[in-house]
Amino acid sequence: MTHRDLDSCLRQLVILGALAVLLVPAARGHSALLGWLPLWLLGMPLAAWWSLRRFPLPTVALRLPRRRRAQARRRTRHPAASPRIARRA
Repeated sequence: MTHRDLDSCLRQLVILGALAVLLVPAARGHSALLGWLPLWLLGMPLAAWWSLRRFPLPTVALRLPRRRRAQARRRTRHPAASPRIARRA
């Protein structure tokens, strides 16, 4: 299967999943076996198609400012601070 074949197959799955979610009320529900059906009918094919296209960033994510936070530091444990285990003879 070539890249173009996979792209067209995923595009068709996204279209069919969207139509199923929009037109079939049972497809908007929950299944005991699969869980939330719109995730499997629309979300997963969209994620696969997006990953096939090499993860282009949405335009909204490009406009949002980046948060600047300090990175958490690791706390070093001193051997004296650890509890001692008494050995029984």
